Amino acid sequence: MNDFDTKDYFTDPSFVADPHPFFDHHRSKCPVRRLEASQNVIAVTGYDEVLAVLRDTANFSNIVAPIGPFPPLPFTVDGDDINGQIDAHREQFPMYEHLVTMDPPQHSRTRRLVSGLFTPRRLDENEHFMWALSDRLIDQFHASGKFEALFGYGVPFALLTIADLLGVPAEHHESFARHLNAQKVGSTEGESLGTNPLEFLDEKFTEFLEDRRREPRADALTILADAKYPDGKVPDVVELVRIATFLFGAGQDTTARLITSMLLQIAENHDLQKQLREDRSLIPPFIEEMLRMEGPVKSDFRLARKTTTVGDVEIPAGTVVMVSLPAANRDPARFEKPHELRIDRENAREHIAFGRGVHSCPGGPLARVEARVTIERILDRMHDLRVSEAEHGPAHEREFRYEPTYILRGLAELHLEFTPVG
Repeated sequence: MNDFDTKDYFTDPSFVADPHPFFDHHRSKCPVRRLEASQNVIAVTGYDEVLAVLRDTANFSNIVAPIGPFPPLPFTVDGDDINGQIDAHREQFPMYEHLVTMDPPQHSRTRRLVSGLFTPRRLDENEHFMWALSDRLIDQFHASGKFEALFGYGVPFALLTIADLLGVPAEHHESFARHLNAQKVGSTEGESLGTNPLEFLDEKFTEFLEDRRREPRADALTILADAKYPDGKVPDVVELVRIATFLFGAGQDTTARLITSMLLQIAENHDLQKQLREDRSLIPPFIEEMLRMEGPVKSDFRLARKTTTVGDVEIPAGTVVMVSLPAANRDPARFEKPHELRIDRENAREHIAFGRGVHSCPGGPLARVEARVTIERILDRMHDLRVSEAEHGPAHEREFRYEPTYILRGLAELHLEFTPVG
């Protein structure tokens, strides 16, 4: 029997592959609950309660969003309102200069600079690139009848897609991939986290954006280089560099994990595979249901600015709050039989895999298109997609490895086999 009250969520390896029993246990006790064995973090696992925290920027700061309780706060909490302390020590928090940690009004002002990157026209142009890219990647292994789905398809597909969206020159794609794949933010294996794990990208994006300001081109980096604040002020290049580096880093890993999870479901469930193959209109609802069930962001975090309450539970100022998106997405109070995959689920789009409120993921529409294009082309070019028994064992005795982080949930590798078409 598992004692979820005494195990540390952040370090216990049993929660890496499947955190849902842990989330279910704590939600059943209370959807807002202090984890005494886990840095005294308060876990929010109920759907309504998660939404309440995500939408409440007056009482909750994003300053700890990407790393949670590590390292500890750079100050000793004093009183029931620590807004002044957060402001005074903001530059001591990891990744403080990136959009994900900003609070209004700075966040609202900075996010406006991103708006031109995700217009319908830009996404349509990017989708054309995706179709050709998907075929190009599949061509590399198609004749063999087998491939490794994460690094053989998911990572390069997501990485090159965001590179195209941002206008990154093709000759830099390989070096970007090498650096980004080395980052393991939120590792449960004790790896240290610097103040800026995306620092290695800053030099290149500075070069790109300065070049676009001198010589504009018809690409997204030029759109970003020309962006202005709502008051008409031209941002410094370094401010734009931080946006570009974070979008590039965050936009590829999460989508690659989502793609891999979807391919595992399709490969393991041949009835589902047949349904999707015969009726392509089912692909979008399948993606929404997969986002609900297997959204790659496992933990998001907030810092209580003021002593407040959520779900009648008092949260003292200075408390790190873990907002569990996957727990909310499997809350039985919102989703009937939440642990079952149902592509006909009527309220699947109520999921919050991309968050809600001012910090909702700007790349959500892009991820949906990446997922749809991937499934379409793989179904077009592969019959009988299946899990490799040589790599993962026979059915009902599968062995899969998951990345050991408390931030994301995703397979470390996935070996698939198929019958080539054409």
